[in-house]
Amino acid sequence: MKQFTALAISDPNQFVFGASPYPLTLKSGLVIGGGEIYPELNFTLPGMAVLKENLPEIRGQYCQMIEETVKRAVELETPSLVVEFELLPEMTIEPEWGAEITAILRDALDRAQAAHGIKTGLRATPNDIREFVRPPQMRQGSYVESMFKSFERCAQAGADMLAIESTGGKELHDDALLQGDLAMSVFSLGVLGSRDMAFLWERIVAISDEHSVIPAGDSACGFANTAMVLAENRYIPRVWAAVVRVMSVARSLVAYEHGAIGPGKDCAYEGVFLKAITGYPISLEGAEAACAHLSPIGNITKAVPDLWSNESVQNVKLLGGMAPVVSLEQLVYATRLMNVASSRSRQSALTLRDWLVESDAGLDPQAYVLSPAVALHLADEIVAESTSYLRTRRAAIATLACLHAAAASGGIKLNQKELRWLDKLSAMADSLPADEGAFIASMRQRVDNSKVLLAAYGL
Repeated sequence: MKQFTALAISDPNQFVFGASPYPLTLKSGLVIGGGEIYPELNFTLPGMAVLKENLPEIRGQYCQMIEETVKRAVELETPSLVVEFELLPEMTIEPEWGAEITAILRDALDRAQAAHGIKTGLRATPNDIREFVRPPQMRQGSYVESMFKSFERCAQAGADMLAIESTGGKELHDDALLQGDLAMSVFSLGVLGSRDMAFLWERIVAISDEHSVIPAGDSACGFANTAMVLAENRYIPRVWAAVVRVMSVARSLVAYEHGAIGPGKDCAYEGVFLKAITGYPISLEGAEAACAHLSPIGNITKAVPDLWSNESVQNVKLLGGMAPVVSLEQLVYATRLMNVASSRSRQSALTLRDWLVESDAGLDPQAYVLSPAVALHLADEIVAESTSYLRTRRAAIATLACLHAAAASGGIKLNQKELRWLDKLSAMADSLPADEGAFIASMRQRVDNSKVLLAAYGL
């Protein structure tokens, strides 16, 4: 198992979109992180039941989406295109369904490359269906076996990369978010989630190696993005969502410690920190992901990605065309601008990066923690620790210190309620013990055993 003890990127001048210390080359010849940034399009079905009797229509929907978006990519003279296929739960429960769609997408991308020279890539992201049992059975049972079989079938059907948005620990984390319970959040992410990641990624990497595909990475979407959406709707404080974002880093880093090599997943905003730590390429999303969710971080996330994504868009009709085609066009124009800046000089790219950062950073603490300089500082703090629990604990303490300093200096604007929460969260973080065993023992007394099976996490 790898152990990351230092940053792969420590110089802010080397932390920029399109460039990673360890680029990835796909079978198509597409190089991710080698100097240019490319669109990663994600699309899904319109509202409809995913049932066996609907499979002909479902196949038709995916055929239409990929054919029309590839056609528009050719018209826009897009040099490279990555497509992500996020399997719906039913397509993971029935692995052959997901594999069939993967094969449809692979065929269309291969034909586009042969006919038009577009270098292509395909990411398959099976769904974490273990939540279909309550409390979740994390390591055994039919849902676990179907999920891993789905990875195998998608790899066999032509995926270049495998990813997942895993949810280990989420059964306790949702309540922790709403209650502002920092200790329970740390337990969910730094203890339960991290242990689950080790279990998952040992198997995903083995499957990837067996089928010669890339084990890409995970996403703390169910944790940190849930916090972001709750904060956007004023259900929780924004400083709390910002802290959860950074606390999710240690959990997602476990995938890389067990062999993942990127590109990190688009909805994993913790990828900013992971790129700094690992040096592997990442995908991110922002303004062009408004089709899926609103956020306060539309521009700043363009600072350092190697793929730029739209999150996910349904196949519905808009005035300009079908929504996936519209999303593709938005991604193409966004990446064109960044690539022009990079082609001029590194300084031009850094200037554009800094403008993107400045437009968001001071308006929300969730944006502030993603600023390249701040992210490098926090990433360095995280890897100074040796275990996921200690890294999550350090992330909380260091992030709160950064936010206190930024608020005091005017770097971010916080109202009185947010400032009170900053103090409250700091007190909680300072009370976290340095001894992981003592922490776990104390949390056992608080856990609702009707919601979680601790034995499923090796506890």
